[in-house]
Amino acid sequence: MTKCLRQSDYMKLTVFYFVKRLLLTYLPFNRKAIMKSINSICIYCGSSSGRLEAYGEVGCALAKALVSRNIRLVYDGAGIGIMGRVADEVLKLGGQAIGVIPKALAHKEVAHKNLTQLHVTESMHERKMLMAELSDGFIALPGGIGTLEELFEIWTWAQLGFHNKPCGLLNVEGYYDSLIVFLDHVLAEQFVKKEQRDLLIVETNPEVLLDRYANYQAPVVRKWVGNDEI
Repeated sequence: MTKCLRQSDYMKLTVFYFVKRLLLTYLPFNRKAIMKSINSICIYCGSSSGRLEAYGEVGCALAKALVSRNIRLVYDGAGIGIMGRVADEVLKLGGQAIGVIPKALAHKEVAHKNLTQLHVTESMHERKMLMAELSDGFIALPGGIGTLEELFEIWTWAQLGFHNKPCGLLNVEGYYDSLIVFLDHVLAEQFVKKEQRDLLIVETNPEVLLDRYANYQAPVVRKWVGNDEI
């Protein structure tokens, strides 16, 4: 089933995130208390298959783990690469796969044809906002620039308090080893705090990562400069 996101729908999502940001910032509660159960997971991954077969195999293992826990897949909506393979596996196992794709890419016929639901948005920005709204957590598999951009943006949103959902890496065959080293270097150079760095969960096994998500409690992240220091 294909749905087109109207401009009015996009405005509603924008208002929702603005209000949610205000609540998270100014109301006197502990963010740990508002994390809901995991019903949908957003997957970021490559639109190509990559060099190693292991990348796709772990994608399929993640799909199996999602279906076994009755967790919906939310992803970029394409039928190619690792992302298409994950969606195919979820559907084959009887799970639900929800795609979100910009109109420009849907018209190029890269959209998956057999998804449980396919949302078509006007822009990439609308796509990312809707994917975030539909999801209770986020996982990056191996991928390229787009995967990294999506991961870092949703991680930044967690740091800023826009959401309290878990963000993680599935580090397949050491694919993200160099990135992890770099992030630890950024921490050591004091451009992020430890609690900000710890917002990104890293595992090599899909089941272990989902177990950590099931028990996730978002930390209260302090900013470098407090409101009283501005």
